[in-house]
Amino acid sequence: MATTNKTLRTCKKGHQYYKSSDCPTCPICEQERKPVNGFLALLSAPARRALEHNGITSLEQLSTYTEKEILQFHGMGPASLPKLRAALQNEGLAFKN
Repeated sequence: MATTNKTLRTCKKGHQYYKSSDCPTCPICEQERKPVNGFLALLSAPARRALEHNGITSLEQLSTYTEKEILQFHGMGPASLPKLRAALQNEGLAFKN
């Protein structure tokens, strides 16, 4: 079994955590800011951050993009699309064609 070299890090809020990647995201801060409801709560943290980074925080905003455009966002993967489609459909919306 391979071992990973995790380093102890401290975020700006003072949380200490171990990480093996170069990703600067604090998992404690990320958990604290995760929405408890709405379509963003259905997504993984990288997918949620991808939408937020691109200014998409509502289903109305999401509906102005095609699925192909959404998949181009760093952090967004195909596993998130069914969740997004369902959330849009529940509101009578859909991805742009």
